Amino acid sequence: MNFQLTEEHLAVQEAARDFAQNDLLPGIIERDNAQQNNPALIQKMGELGFLGMMISPDYNGSGMDTLSYVLAMEEISKVDASSSVLMSVNNSLVAWGLEKYGSEEQKQKYLTKLATGEQIGAFCLSEPEAGSDATSQHTEAIDMGDYYLLNGNKNWITNGSSASVYLVIAQTDRSKGHRGINCLIVERGMEGFVVGKKEDKMGIRASDTHALSFTDVKVPKANRVGEDGFGFKFAMGTLNGGRIGIAAQALGIAAGALEFAVKYSKERKTFGKAICEHQAIAFKLADMETKIEAARMLVYKAAWLKDQGKDYSHASAMAKLYASEVAMEVTTEAVQIHGGYGYVKEYHVERLMRDAKITQIYEGTSEIQKIVISRGLLKD
Repeated sequence: MNFQLTEEHLAVQEAARDFAQNDLLPGIIERDNAQQNNPALIQKMGELGFLGMMISPDYNGSGMDTLSYVLAMEEISKVDASSSVLMSVNNSLVAWGLEKYGSEEQKQKYLTKLATGEQIGAFCLSEPEAGSDATSQHTEAIDMGDYYLLNGNKNWITNGSSASVYLVIAQTDRSKGHRGINCLIVERGMEGFVVGKKEDKMGIRASDTHALSFTDVKVPKANRVGEDGFGFKFAMGTLNGGRIGIAAQALGIAAGALEFAVKYSKERKTFGKAICEHQAIAFKLADMETKIEAARMLVYKAAWLKDQGKDYSHASAMAKLYASEVAMEVTTEAVQIHGGYGYVKEYHVERLMRDAKITQIYEGTSEIQKIVISRGLLKD
């Protein structure tokens, strides 16, 4: 196996690192406190090509591979998980799904703007009673001939208020079970579509997460993605790739926490020497580094499999499961290494610990990943 990154990969990594350190790091604490991202930063992320990384240049994308996307996600997540989740949803769940499954008309109308950041996308699957159980959709799309009449509610929607394009998973024919589900493209401003309250979250606080409601929203048939009844397969297919993005986010959060911990441990002195020279701290750092590197290999492998056109669902589930667990462990230890300073916002690690927790929950909880992994193992 070749573990050497290409010059192109290294260039992407460096560009993402520069953007994260020079543009995202200043003001990150203030954005977290205000629960508000900076539109200028989102615009710059689009200008740099980070919002349509895997999309073909034919649709204004960067045309890069999945590994490039993972490298950029990792660097940005070291600093600002709120920005990286916006990047992940727009890339993995919305833009990639439309390029793979959408019609040419849909690609020209929506994808060309999503890939540049001119518009932001949202993926609308979760509901008050349908999170991990994606087959139990209560949002309903009634076939009215040349349009669908959409009614229902969605919860925990990332980019809820900043998006212009929403991919909404809805039940069309309940008697068909998961084969009666469709994915519809809903535009912001459609009559009957309302963005609800903003969630007051523990972590990724600068990312806007909202409830959405749909009351007799007329969605043209042309806005259905794929054939009738394809919605569930669309959701599962996009989530497989989305898990790679969240695994990369978790990896970045952990790696960022380790960088802060190493820096602090070299500066902080107790009993006449830097605390990194005490075995108790040195061993913590060693464990953190080892787990991060193991997570990195899982994430990179999943990305490689996707780029090779191989089945990556099993690998992406393992990558997300392990990387998210490592993110929680490493950020907790980073706070411990900082001592009392780790508990205050100025030193960043408390924010990274809060941000890490969601990686075990969204785009499939850790428990769901174990179901996917075990089923794949037993099937083999």
